[in-house]
Amino acid sequence: MTDVVRSHRRKFVRTVVTLGAAAAFAAPFSACASRTFPFIPDHYTFSQRQVQAAVARKFPYHRDVSQLFDLALTNPVVGLAPEANRVMITVDAHVASPFLQDPVDGALTLSSRLEYDGAQHAVVLRSPSVDHVDVAGEARAYRQQIEAAGALAAAQWLDGYPIYTFKPEELQFAGATFEPGTITILTNGIRVQIVEK
Repeated sequence: MTDVVRSHRRKFVRTVVTLGAAAAFAAPFSACASRTFPFIPDHYTFSQRQVQAAVARKFPYHRDVSQLFDLALTNPVVGLAPEANRVMITVDAHVASPFLQDPVDGALTLSSRLEYDGAQHAVVLRSPSVDHVDVAGEARAYRQQIEAAGALAAAQWLDGYPIYTFKPEELQFAGATFEPGTITILTNGIRVQIVEK
């Protein structure tokens, strides 16, 4: 094998390795290329399943609310509401109170917008609220109080909770630093725009 052939082969191998490294960097991103660097994605999409796994780590939740209600929340199910650009979380609720003859089971539906928190390098739940309370029997008379207890729990416990944390290598390339921009909730996932700082 001549030196010329060896030299061409080495150049070819280096080119393949370089392209492979660029592809490996871009692989975690489900995206289109940016205008600044054509091989860097301009957005990142993570799935409903990833959000479900992150939220599930926060449960079960148990709290005594103002000595009026003993509230336990379990079994979160995450849904996406693209028309409202919000994440929905439905949880099983178990409520006990001196005002109730027996503990009551029902469900709470919470919703939250999403926001990027630069200090945590994460997409977080922001300003969660209770959208619906479903309880039966005598507990219906205390539905407003149960809703208020759920809202308090959501505000104290879920506000600012990270559902996706970016790794440093996902936001840096070739000496440039990127950051998440607009967050859009889709029917099957969450799309986060990536922009150069």
